[in-house]
Amino acid sequence: MHTLSQLKSGQLVGIQHLALSENLTSFPEQILSLADSLEILDLSNNQLSTLPDSIVQLDKLKIIFLSNNLFEILPKVLGQCANLEMIGIKSNKISHVPSQSLPIKLRSLTLTDNQIARLPDSLGERPRLQKLMLAGNRLTALPQALEQAHNLELLRISANDLAAFPDHILNLPKLAWLAFSGNPFSQSDISIKSVPEIPSSHFTLQKQLGQGASGVISTATWNTLQANFPKDIAVKKFKGGVTSDGYPKDELDSCLKVGNHPNLVQSLAQVNEDNFSALIMKLIPSQYNNLGNPPSFDSCTRDTFPTDFSLTIDQIEKIISQMKAVFEHLHTNQVSHGDLYTHNTLFDDEANILFGDFGAASMYHMLNENQQQKLKQLEQRALHCFIDDLLAACKQEDKQGERYQLLKHETAYSSMH
Repeated sequence: MHTLSQLKSGQLVGIQHLALSENLTSFPEQILSLADSLEILDLSNNQLSTLPDSIVQLDKLKIIFLSNNLFEILPKVLGQCANLEMIGIKSNKISHVPSQSLPIKLRSLTLTDNQIARLPDSLGERPRLQKLMLAGNRLTALPQALEQAHNLELLRISANDLAAFPDHILNLPKLAWLAFSGNPFSQSDISIKSVPEIPSSHFTLQKQLGQGASGVISTATWNTLQANFPKDIAVKKFKGGVTSDGYPKDELDSCLKVGNHPNLVQSLAQVNEDNFSALIMKLIPSQYNNLGNPPSFDSCTRDTFPTDFSLTIDQIEKIISQMKAVFEHLHTNQVSHGDLYTHNTLFDDEANILFGDFGAASMYHMLNENQQQKLKQLEQRALHCFIDDLLAACKQEDKQGERYQLLKHETAYSSMH
């Protein structure tokens, strides 16, 4: 994080990434002095409601973050920023998105947790658009023009007011990661009792293991011995409210509807109290590590790996076999995961995997047969991207072999059909 005094004193000349959070109520004009170098501007967590027209002087600007401010309108001037590709403006008060506000090079747009009821047709006229995050708004429909967004790969429309499934998005040729729970059309009337409910007084949270959009995962110890549960447990305590993927309750319901599988993180129990909603899981053994890293700014929707990371063809084939089994298990239970990625997959030295994180998952038993079939085909694309990412990390000496070539051919063929 930088400071306004650093900016004003000229200490930041030449930087590419500027982050300022000082309860700003107006755009600091000194930022324009960085026009020769600035590519990423983060003004999140301020009190801004407008941007000046002069921001177009930042002609190298590719990414802007304006989350947790006071914007009510997506600024039209953003549409005039010649090289702007990524806009992140979560948790404001935006109710209006002018058609002129979307830059022509737009690849990623995040408008999560605002007050948007409708979107402009120009959204479908941005040929590079890959990622669109719209959870937690008031949308009653998606623009029909979105069917032209042929490069759209990731879409979040959970926690909105959509009365009917937007069928036109199911024909998008590259859409692979979709979350749509928490809408009127996706309401479920089934009661899921796959695990027991227990009171939070039965356990005590211990060491924090990690934190995601929807909750905090910690180790826990039983306060009294539980005969039917393992000794070592982890607890995901949900934060409540809306996340980038939707509502935590839909995450919990989807996870429990899927039930257990040898390659899924095992659910044991749930807590449903007024101020404490949680999922109790079997603690993952320490030998498991993340298979991949989340997408970068450059990759946008595709996972990344450390530069020194590689897998043998034996490991890749074993991982693929297990993930295909998980995929079939999910869709047999009429749940779309929505986030089928290597970064949501843990693996050990023997290439055994555990898959989890149901934050973007959506139950689809309430949809018609055609919609269900297309949803499965859509997530099949995510599976092929998963396989393709693994193959990119294959050891160089294995890339010459027939098994690698067969897998490469399979994913290439599938992506065309």
